[in-house]
Amino acid sequence: MTAIEVRELRRTYTSRTGWLRPRRVETEAVRGVSFDVGEGELFGLLGPNGAGKTTTIKMLNTLLLPTSGTARVLGHDVARDPVAVRRRIGYVFGGDRGLYERLSALDNLRYFAELYGVEPREQKARIAELLELVGLDGRERERVEGYSRGMRQRLHIARGLLHRPDVLFLDEPSIGVDPVAARDLRRTVADLKAAGTTVLLTTHYMAEADELCDRIAVIAGGAIRALGTPDELKSRIRERDVVELEAYGADEAALERLRRLPGVRGVAAEERGAAQAVTVQTDRGADVHGQVLASLDGIRVGRVVTREPTLEDAYIAIVEDADAPARPVAREVTA
Repeated sequence: MTAIEVRELRRTYTSRTGWLRPRRVETEAVRGVSFDVGEGELFGLLGPNGAGKTTTIKMLNTLLLPTSGTARVLGHDVARDPVAVRRRIGYVFGGDRGLYERLSALDNLRYFAELYGVEPREQKARIAELLELVGLDGRERERVEGYSRGMRQRLHIARGLLHRPDVLFLDEPSIGVDPVAARDLRRTVADLKAAGTTVLLTTHYMAEADELCDRIAVIAGGAIRALGTPDELKSRIRERDVVELEAYGADEAALERLRRLPGVRGVAAEERGAAQAVTVQTDRGADVHGQVLASLDGIRVGRVVTREPTLEDAYIAIVEDADAPARPVAREVTA
């Protein structure tokens, strides 16, 4: 059975700019997105900032109305029957919002249990069950203000599960969480999927998506650019090698020189403290080490390694190869 069905979903925002001569500008945040999520599936929605991930999730959980297109959750239309959708879903988002810090975790869950309409006779057992699930049993009487970021995120998940939702939306749940807490969160999410909960996950951590997701959709510029299992997405760049090097002070001009080298298929750089992790995707078997180092002449280079492509490399290639820029499309509207 299909838990989530999305067909040509669009969302356009209208804003006004200017003072003396105000203009209306329409921004297409989501442009004709379509996908299905099976019942009991853990589905990943990946994309760069501003790609339309959170807007899509907010339409699916009835926080935003679609401009056009349709979306159904467990057979209920999100625009025509939002109350029925809300009864069947849970929503967990990253960050510190959504909890009362001066209350204990126990009191937070009691409060939200009332809001979610959990029967009073079921609340005690349900809260105890969830505290154990997310690993907060024994700490439930402590104020949330003393919790770490990881503990708060696990409490967010417990809150989202109080009413036993059939579908759970996790919007970047591990953002800002340390590696140990992130591992615990992944274990919790995997347990939810094993128990039969349908999960739609957004994340910027590719290793997390590779470990957890049954299938992944990559969204860029408000449109789906690729959809498949992690292995299917990685197979798109199977005929490539990856040269990863540590650089200090590589500017955009240096990266552009790398992109113009014969045999180079893509270049990405990530700041890591004082250094940069520069990833160069090349044709399989292309010997470009000498040319890469020559292009970075004058820039201090540390470790250089060649490795097999990962899901992160596939993701970068998909986003860079997208026909439209990986940002919302805006246009001026005449009155």
